[in-house]
Amino acid sequence: MFTSSAPRPRRLPGGRHSGDSSSGDSPSSRERGERAQQNLRMDFLMLLPGNRRVVLEVDGMQHYTRNGGSKPDSAKYAATMAGDRDLKFRGYEVFRFGHDELRDRDRAQLVVADFFRALLGRSLDRSS
Repeated sequence: MFTSSAPRPRRLPGGRHSGDSSSGDSPSSRERGERAQQNLRMDFLMLLPGNRRVVLEVDGMQHYTRNGGSKPDSAKYAATMAGDRDLKFRGYEVFRFGHDELRDRDRAQLVVADFFRALLGRSLDRSS
């Protein structure tokens, strides 16, 4: 989950915040201070054309259980979902995959190819 003790950017005329670039990006880590990304963890971050920031997460049992996976933990799950919301409010697109979706290599290739085809809106070769 993303938390920061850095002050929130102040609103400027025209609805922009201090530190915003003309493209509408949020302030950089440098502008927000050294602790800005202290608790921010992503499995994968893709920086795409058009200022798209896509986060890919692969979730195993540790994201929603405790005691080595033996007991559900709704607080951990809630914290994960809160982190997703925070990233989305900051302009990131967040996509989660369950570990079991990617466990088998052949199935994972199909899942990932279908995902990127939908994300990027173009045909991807399934045979690679």
